[in-house]
Amino acid sequence: MKVITLSVRGMTCHNCVKHVTEALRGVDGVSRVEVDLSAARATVEVGDHVIADALVAALSDEGYESSAA
Repeated sequence: MKVITLSVRGMTCHNCVKHVTEALRGVDGVSRVEVDLSAARATVEVGDHVIADALVAALSDEGYESSAA
C-alpha cells in the first residue's frame, strides 16, 4: 500500500467533498480516502499498482482539477 496526496481545486462545500470522495473510491485499488475541504486536499491510500494519474482522471471526470501534491 502507498499514500497519494492530491491538491484538489473547485471544492466549495461538503457536497463537493462527497463527490470527490465517491469519485476516488471508484478507482480500482483505492482502500481509503480522506478529503480535507479547508486544505483543498485529498489523501488516498491505494495499492502499489495505482498511479496518481488515475486518481486525477477520476476527479477530472467529475469536474474537479487536481494534481499530485
